[in-house]
Amino acid sequence: MMDQSLPGGRGHVSVLSCFPPSVGRDVTVAVVKSLGVSLGNPDTQSPLQTDRQVRWTMEVLCYGLTLPLDGDTVKLCVDVYTDWLMALVYQRDSIPPPISQEPNLYIQKILQHLDSLFMPRSDRLSPVYLSLCQQVLCAIQSLARESHVMNRDTWETLLHFLLRINHAMLAPPTSTGGVSEQLSVLSVVVLFEVWLLSCSRCFPSRSLWLKARQMLSSWRRQPVVTEQWSRVIAALTSRLLSVTFGPTFPHFKVPAEDAVLIPADLDDQRVSHTWFRFLHLLSNPVDLSRQSPSTWDKVSRGDNQLPKIFFRAMRAISTLVDAFLGVTAIDKEPTEQLMTHTGLSRPRSGSAPPTPGNIGLLTVPSALPSTDSPPPHNRRLKPANVTKATSKVPVSSPPRPPPRASASPLRCKVDSLLHLFGCWLFDAALPSRCDVTVMSDRWAAGRAEACGTLCRMFTCKKTAEDILPAYLSSSPGVGETRPPVLASILLNSTCLFSCDLRGVNLLLPTFTSAVENVLLDRELLRFKSFVSVVDLRRASILILLSLLPLPLQFPSVQSEVFLDRKSSGDDVTAGNFVSLKPRLISILIGALHTETDATNTQIILGVMLNLVQDLALLEAAGQIQQVQVNVDVAERRRALSSVCTYIVFQCNRPPPLHSRDLHSIIVAAFYCLNVWVTQHVDLLHQQECLLEVLEIVELGISGRKSREEQEVKCKDVKELNPASLRVKEAAEATLSCVMQVSGAFPFPLQDEDSLIGSLGVRKFRYFVVDSSVIMAMLEQPLGPEEASCPSLVILIRGASGHHTWTLQLHLQPREGRAHTQEVLIPEHCGVDQEDSGTGCAIKNQLFPENLDRVPPVKADLSIPTLHETLPEQMQQQVERLHAVFKRQQQVESQPLISRQSVVITNCRPPPPVTTFQTARLFLSHLGLLTPETLKDPGTSSVPAQLVSLDSSIPGFLEDIRRLDELSSRYCYSALVFYMRAGQRTAAEILRNVESNTSVTSHFLDFISSLGRPVEVGQQLVGGARTSLEFSAVLGDSGGGVFSGEKFLLMYADALTEITFIVPSSSSHRILIRETVINCCYRQRLESDSAPPPHVRRKHMISDIINRYRSLHSGPTFYSTLFQDP
Repeated sequence: MMDQSLPGGRGHVSVLSCFPPSVGRDVTVAVVKSLGVSLGNPDTQSPLQTDRQVRWTMEVLCYGLTLPLDGDTVKLCVDVYTDWLMALVYQRDSIPPPISQEPNLYIQKILQHLDSLFMPRSDRLSPVYLSLCQQVLCAIQSLARESHVMNRDTWETLLHFLLRINHAMLAPPTSTGGVSEQLSVLSVVVLFEVWLLSCSRCFPSRSLWLKARQMLSSWRRQPVVTEQWSRVIAALTSRLLSVTFGPTFPHFKVPAEDAVLIPADLDDQRVSHTWFRFLHLLSNPVDLSRQSPSTWDKVSRGDNQLPKIFFRAMRAISTLVDAFLGVTAIDKEPTEQLMTHTGLSRPRSGSAPPTPGNIGLLTVPSALPSTDSPPPHNRRLKPANVTKATSKVPVSSPPRPPPRASASPLRCKVDSLLHLFGCWLFDAALPSRCDVTVMSDRWAAGRAEACGTLCRMFTCKKTAEDILPAYLSSSPGVGETRPPVLASILLNSTCLFSCDLRGVNLLLPTFTSAVENVLLDRELLRFKSFVSVVDLRRASILILLSLLPLPLQFPSVQSEVFLDRKSSGDDVTAGNFVSLKPRLISILIGALHTETDATNTQIILGVMLNLVQDLALLEAAGQIQQVQVNVDVAERRRALSSVCTYIVFQCNRPPPLHSRDLHSIIVAAFYCLNVWVTQHVDLLHQQECLLEVLEIVELGISGRKSREEQEVKCKDVKELNPASLRVKEAAEATLSCVMQVSGAFPFPLQDEDSLIGSLGVRKFRYFVVDSSVIMAMLEQPLGPEEASCPSLVILIRGASGHHTWTLQLHLQPREGRAHTQEVLIPEHCGVDQEDSGTGCAIKNQLFPENLDRVPPVKADLSIPTLHETLPEQMQQQVERLHAVFKRQQQVESQPLISRQSVVITNCRPPPPVTTFQTARLFLSHLGLLTPETLKDPGTSSVPAQLVSLDSSIPGFLEDIRRLDELSSRYCYSALVFYMRAGQRTAAEILRNVESNTSVTSHFLDFISSLGRPVEVGQQLVGGARTSLEFSAVLGDSGGGVFSGEKFLLMYADALTEITFIVPSSSSHRILIRETVINCCYRQRLESDSAPPPHVRRKHMISDIINRYRSLHSGPTFYSTLFQDP
């Protein structure tokens, strides 16, 4: 009863088609209406009881599916068939008994009949037709999900059915209108889902896979096919990675709606087979562009989707590569924007899984952005769980995307990935000259994605990993002139020259030219429309950074590629790497002139610092013979003035602009000034330079410069109004640095214990000056055999550190002082005693004798007498003075009256003292023993300028020792490991340094250059830990002796102190402790909550003052100074 022919590519044709249309329509309407009655009530028994009845009815229903949609006939036919399809899922009375008894046989025939519904027809765009097709596809989807009794023939028939209907809707040439987009999406989704279910329950045959690959190759002109294939292959890859690499490999995340496409019961063995076959269903995406001239003309006129599809396929492959590399977060923003240049847009927002390939992607408009819209590189996709292929995506302005994450160490080899994806990627990235289509600008986005993916693969090469020369010779270069491709290569090749690729030096000329063109172009107008210019410049800077060490490492290596290169730009003019260095440095300087981004500028400055340090190292080693680089003093002076001017500008900004970030910048500038002063101490020998630095310190501490004020104020009367407490502390650190490096501070010497041990038991006097400096004074009364002069030893503990002074008071300069200082007492000179006591009657006249004889005139009276002009208070003083004169005259006149002789002796100085209150003398010479400096603590809440400490209180000496242990420099610790290739466990790595046979001599040379060996817990002597001989401490160990248990390595300068520890198997506790300390310290640094070293010392000094301050009155304080301690 069934015609099995396939005329015109259609499915089974009903026998009713042999009759006139009216006959077939009338029969169908009559039969379908009677069957429709039982559909509404599942308990109604079907009128069809025999096999012949069912077959005849199915013939009618098959014809009814081809009728026009003007009535309910077609809908009723679809309802009947979709109801009968559920016979493989459950049993109902409305299903005919023959179908319930042999469901697989009848379901196969029903599927063959349903082909008629999807054949091309005139009303295929009507909503009714769309609803009917959706009903059938949903029924097929439910059948595949819920049925567990389908045999292999039914699965094969079901997959053939889905292939046929998709081929009818998607295969070219499609009609002008075609099917609705929603229907094509649903059809492809159902096909892939059912296919995956079949892989789990009844794996498709090889012939079926080949048929599917052949058909998909013709469907891939439709965007929905590539999009849905990308979803499925991504979900399969996520499952495959977990099976192949295990749970330790970075998880490849896909959306939940994509992950559920993979059946949970798909066993691990079938996952790999399914993944590999699904990967090749789409064939080579580059074939999309390989058309004959006639076909291409037709496509270019009527189909503008192919470049978009080509890009989407390349993006899917790129995502898979990133997943196999274990990259968990990749900034794919730049290549995403490459589509803008060619007018491309992402097909849908929810189709691409949030995998490493598209986390943080930006949207790309389908046309060039308008002048009112933000640039495309500042827009980002908002995730949306939709399935429509062209759903519109809202646009938002996100922050800058996160940086690229590194690949997993468990990743597979590069060759393995190139075996899988290399053919497609190389075809897309390096098309032959005859492939004019791929070389056009419309296809540049897909080519850019392929080039970027290949560059990422090459940069993920492991150490000692070999890549086949055939792949290396095909790696993409930057000779490409199209901006999208060039940008993609640069963005993904930041570490290409750092991964030890064989023959990578062949790419030096082209990469140098490309980097030069990007960095020296201030505008980059060619790239602005499709990529972030900041990111492109940053990638070029990083590439330049990887090129700069090559001339240093291979100075005399000759390369023929330089000599033979005949480019218009004369890339390299000489044949060795040294000749490349001037050009690279010139590019770096030019990049600094054209750069506007703060982060990029910081990177460039860091590179320049490395160059200067390399140059200084070579100068120190005497390796520079032909090139002599001398930095002029004026240049160093100008650099220091620039930093000072910058600090002044930032501090003088209006108050509304002051923020924590601004103050952090000022603090960093002060630290920069400290480093510069430390490295160029000779600048402080110039008075103007020193004055400028001290003025900046004054500005930071007080908030203004004295030179800028009309009246210069002293420090004690100047009001302090710094920009912030942090700025004030940074300025204090700069002042301490200036004192340290200029020699104003002595080197730290001994502490109380060492002094008491060498000079005998003495007790120190402890004083605090200005609530910031603790002075411990040790008085030294010397014996008569030594020089009799006041001597004093002072230990000064302040925010800048711990220093020791030895003071002696002498009345003569050191140069003219004799070796033995004797007190000269004038001898009594012999005189005649006969004249002694003999007085001469001499009357002293205050005025001339004849003055009284001269008669006064009126002019003399014009000058008043003294008594008339003096005020009353002065008059009393004059009268008192006259009384004194009168008494003195009486005393002097007594010998004359008594006629007695008086013997007058010469005055002689008293003998010199041998005991001194040296602490009192020292404090008085500093002007600290005044009523103003010794305020009674009980009457004032403000601490006095001079305060004494009570050292007898328990805990005092312990706190003093803790203060000495608190360094005044920035202290860091670094852990040094020796790791061999292939080692992964901690025990293996830590065991290497236990013997010198397990490490190389270069490693020992390296750790010997880090610092000097010191003993853990050694007391500070002479300002540093006791220095030991490196070879004597090392012995036969491989560096493990410096594990921090007994010895360690230390480096220190005026600002920094670094402790290097080489952990070994026996130092787990130290390793854990140092790691925790470093993590905590780093978190505090990131949050700006870590105070500078001098601030920590200042806080501890304040605690000591509050805890041990002596509450003595002024008289009591003075009396203690005259008593022995």
